[in-house]
Amino acid sequence: MSEKRTYSDYLQKAALYDLLGQFNKYSNPNLHMKYYWKHLKYMNKANRSMRILAQSMQEEAKVRFLHTSYDAPNIDIYINGNRMVKDLPFKQVSNVLPFKPGKYHIDIYPTGNMTDSFLNKNISVEPGKSYTFAAIDHVKKMRLLSFQDQPGVPINEAKLRFIHLSPDSNAIDIAVKDRDVFFPNVPYKRATDYLGVTPMTVDLEVRESGTKNVILPLPKIRFKANETYSIVLVGLNKEKPKLQAIILINPSTGSSNGA
Repeated sequence: MSEKRTYSDYLQKAALYDLLGQFNKYSNPNLHMKYYWKHLKYMNKANRSMRILAQSMQEEAKVRFLHTSYDAPNIDIYINGNRMVKDLPFKQVSNVLPFKPGKYHIDIYPTGNMTDSFLNKNISVEPGKSYTFAAIDHVKKMRLLSFQDQPGVPINEAKLRFIHLSPDSNAIDIAVKDRDVFFPNVPYKRATDYLGVTPMTVDLEVRESGTKNVILPLPKIRFKANETYSIVLVGLNKEKPKLQAIILINPSTGSSNGA
């Protein structure tokens, strides 16, 4: 029986007992009270059923997972015990997954091996919101960071943000090549606010914060109209895998490309 039909049934029973109670209100007070309490019982069940229905109709959240743990192998991601992401390699992002609002348990394992997990974590998602969950850091110290995405963008414009996930890099600046800094002093594990931009192709660079020292050039980055971008710094500055940037397009498209 569906929630809607159950709600209707409870209301019908509540109305019936209310009618019987009113009929016996003066002629049989004891029977009146009996039916009155049954009326209340089914009204409470109807209200509870409606709350469950309202929760089930809430807008789903959108969730994607990003693998940036530089020395971890490909990973499988289990959500409440079910494998939802399979064989995700370093620097790649999963497809966008719909989540009902609520709490979930996340387990991350090496692909094909459920003996020892890399990470166990509980997460919460809210209705209508979009999230990127990033597996970060050394494989033995893997953590899962949550970044809330904001895919909405004014028509015919674009917007971008920067996420610093390179564990051996100090705070960084993001600048137009040989020009001004527009995201200053971004520390490890932090995301900047979004910045609206005109659709264009532009040369960018990652610098050590407060200096002109370029640690990663980002040539010919193209921002298209009506899309939202996250530029994610991954890898290592002093060792391998080398420092590089991943460009993620907003969850409504679910796509990505490297830089």
